[in-house]
Amino acid sequence: MALAVIIMAAGKGTRMQSERPKVLHTANDRPLVDYVLETAQTLGPEKIVLVVGHLAEQVINATARFKVAAALQEPQLGTGHAIMQTEALLHDFDGEILILSGDAPLVQASTLRNLIEFHRSAHADATVLTAELDEPTGYGRVIRDKNSNNVLRIVEQKDTSEMEHTIREINSGVYLFNGKVLFEALGQITTNNAQKEYYLTDVFGICFGNGAKVCAFKTGNSNEILGINTPAQLLEAEQFLKQHQNLFS
Repeated sequence: MALAVIIMAAGKGTRMQSERPKVLHTANDRPLVDYVLETAQTLGPEKIVLVVGHLAEQVINATARFKVAAALQEPQLGTGHAIMQTEALLHDFDGEILILSGDAPLVQASTLRNLIEFHRSAHADATVLTAELDEPTGYGRVIRDKNSNNVLRIVEQKDTSEMEHTIREINSGVYLFNGKVLFEALGQITTNNAQKEYYLTDVFGICFGNGAKVCAFKTGNSNEILGINTPAQLLEAEQFLKQHQNLFS
């Protein structure tokens, strides 16, 4: 099965206290997005698409050594909107689409290979990579069907009910889709949420409603799915990368 990878790299990263695009902040003197691109390349994808937005030219220039196509997201209206911008570049692609975040450099290639293998063996139309956290504050929660253990929906924290807020299984922001299922579902999402944005996570509920099979694959290493939103988190990631250089060399 052919594989394409989309890397979301459009954000400003306001909490980083800098005008620099978040994905160009450095860990061990390398831009965060470098780690993600190198990991993506090890999977042998047919195409890699980088979604750019804030200071797009800087991000494109900084990643010029990689063989990627760029899709511009302007204005930035949410994660679902980001993926919508890639459709023109992937309209003739027939295969699976892996979605990664350019500010999450710790995800390991071995985990992604296991995700792909699970997705295929489960004959899933969509699979989300999850982790269980003792303190899940700030992350979207994964709601499973108790009978089948398939995913019913993913709820952003700002939209969680009191019960959903207690769930510790969180959305990593890494997804694998059948390409046709993804773009068909994207055409049905709305901005009816707290942020008034197009949430990519709403695609899962639409897939479920359409009878598509939606699964979750839980990684045992919650450290690798941590995104970077603050200078403190960047420092934490840098330490992790130093300690595990063999995984990211």
